Amino acid sequence: MAAAPPDDLLLRLRRFRSDYFPLHQQRFQDLVTDGQHPKTLFIGCSDSRLVPYLLTGAGPGELFIVRNVGAFVPPYDGSHGLHGTMAAIEFAVLSLHVERIIVCGHSHCGAIRTAYEGAPEEAVALKQWLKLASEALLPVQPSPEALCRTEQRAVVLQLERLMDYPMVRREVEAGALTLHGWHYVIEEGEIHVFDALHGGFVPASIASTSGTGPYQPYVEHDGQILVD
Repeated sequence: MAAAPPDDLLLRLRRFRSDYFPLHQQRFQDLVTDGQHPKTLFIGCSDSRLVPYLLTGAGPGELFIVRNVGAFVPPYDGSHGLHGTMAAIEFAVLSLHVERIIVCGHSHCGAIRTAYEGAPEEAVALKQWLKLASEALLPVQPSPEALCRTEQRAVVLQLERLMDYPMVRREVEAGALTLHGWHYVIEEGEIHVFDALHGGFVPASIASTSGTGPYQPYVEHDGQILVD
């Protein structure tokens, strides 16, 4: 009888325990003793090619991560029902007091393409979920250029929805929270960050900031923050 193939996932779990954990054991102990205090909420697409820790160079305890198909933010008004992403946003802002929220979409996004082409009939939940992208869709055939533009439009749409969350708007207007929209171009290894001042996405390699979401307070020369 042939031997069973090695369980690759089990081997990876063992390597974490034997190789990685001993080098970082104190860090994990501190995170248990002192609790987690991440400064960043990362809302990302579930796509397997998007790896937040690789992109940001973050370690354990630095990112509070929520992922879903398309990196969408449900409206706060409950029109699309309650969702785990809503709960994560509330927890991150009200309990963890994060200082920034990143919404990260990416190139070749299956969620955006499926929003144009339609989901399988059996995917009842997915069909409902993809309605969250409808405002970002263009009235054109889904060409590569249109898909890229839609992916970026979808990121900005989520930033706008975030501002409808009372706790998010309050913290943004108080200067305690910033919003960041990212579009990760997988084949280039480049993050394009949304710059509200210029109204577009700028490659991180030449950008002056890691991105600024909409509704940034206007700062006068004397340092006074003016908010609508």
